[in-house]
Amino acid sequence: YDDLRLLDEAGLAAEFERFRPRFLQGVRLTADGADVPLEVVGVELDPVGDTDFARLSRLQLSGPLPAGAENVVYSFDPAFGPSVIRVPDAQGEYSYSAYLGDGSPSEPIPVAGGLTVSAGQVFRDYIGIGFTHIVPKGLDHILFVVGLFLLSPRLKPLLIQITSFTVAHSVTLALAMLGLISLPASIVEPLIAASIVFIAVENLVTSRLSPWRPFVVFGFGLLHGLGFAGVLTAIGLSPAHFASGLIAFNVGVEAGQLAVVAACYALFGAWFSDRSWYRARVTMPMSLAIACVAVWWFAERTGLVA
Repeated sequence: YDDLRLLDEAGLAAEFERFRPRFLQGVRLTADGADVPLEVVGVELDPVGDTDFARLSRLQLSGPLPAGAENVVYSFDPAFGPSVIRVPDAQGEYSYSAYLGDGSPSEPIPVAGGLTVSAGQVFRDYIGIGFTHIVPKGLDHILFVVGLFLLSPRLKPLLIQITSFTVAHSVTLALAMLGLISLPASIVEPLIAASIVFIAVENLVTSRLSPWRPFVVFGFGLLHGLGFAGVLTAIGLSPAHFASGLIAFNVGVEAGQLAVVAACYALFGAWFSDRSWYRARVTMPMSLAIACVAVWWFAERTGLVA
């Protein structure tokens, strides 16, 4: 990926031409069960930008539908990674969107239009998307939550911090999805790494939970919410089910965070947190490891290291 992002448009277009046959083998459209032969009829490539982040390319495919076809179904090779499918209505708004994480086929899409999805289905889908964005995909968010756990495994202060974090990221996620605030990933992602460094270093220099830590965690939650917004923007939310999708995504994120807390408690909190050596043998080395990883992320995301 890094090598491809460094190529100019001509070089990237040449690389895609080499990959075109494999790409067309992996993208499949069927009409009433019969394969529709697809061809790439348009390629738009962004110029080289910040190579630490995804570089967008737009490919337009076309194929002849059989006479009388009523429905089409889209699927893709799982090796290509997750896919999002969106179907516009007559007004150009998305009446249907779905996240296909494993190459599974889409719902049958009526050629005549009119495909919609229920609010209940959206809620179920986006809970799963939110959860998997934390576990297993959100290593930076996982390390942040683990850092909160390490200093004080006691339930009440931990829940206060987690609740503060959740409220904060829910606010900025909603505002960002409504288009009211926006920060580029080149700013948000390094600051998220810096927030993890701060929590880990604080664990190293103090043995007590300060009364102002929930407010610090709230501030960091605002940053993490902007990070979540980048993911949710890429997936998209149908305007018809904006609220239910947004709430469900937050519920999934919260469930993922609580799963991380539960895992920490089951692995070492329940057994060792009341031992005299817990801080020296658990909190200190784990916090140091988290700080080192986060410092490396910060350096990568700011371009200090290649």
